[in-house]
Amino acid sequence: QVKLVESGGNLVQAGGSLRLSCAASGSIFGPNSMGWYRQAPGKQRELVATITSGGSASYADAVRGRFTISRDNARNTVTLDMNGLKPEDTAVYYCNCYGIATGYLQVWGQGTLVTVSS
Repeated sequence: QVKLVESGGNLVQAGGSLRLSCAASGSIFGPNSMGWYRQAPGKQRELVATITSGGSASYADAVRGRFTISRDNARNTVTLDMNGLKPEDTAVYYCNCYGIATGYLQVWGQGTLVTVSS
């Protein structure tokens, strides 16, 4: 069973940077996608960035050019480097995994809070 644990959330000033990390336990085998989603207060959860096991990354328009997603398949980790943070980036960030290893079910971490002050 795949389990995800996020870390790295913090309070940061606008324009600052943060790195979020997600560690997956369990066997991550076969084609899969790992990524980051976020949910701001009163809003729906939205996609931030995803990366496939082959290394293909995609980004939401709101973060493209500021955020970079990467993964280490050997260590089953995925990282989100966030630069040029804005107050509107404030949200709980969730790690996600989907693929044959999860039985084609969405698996979520518990979330980590990012707060960007103006």
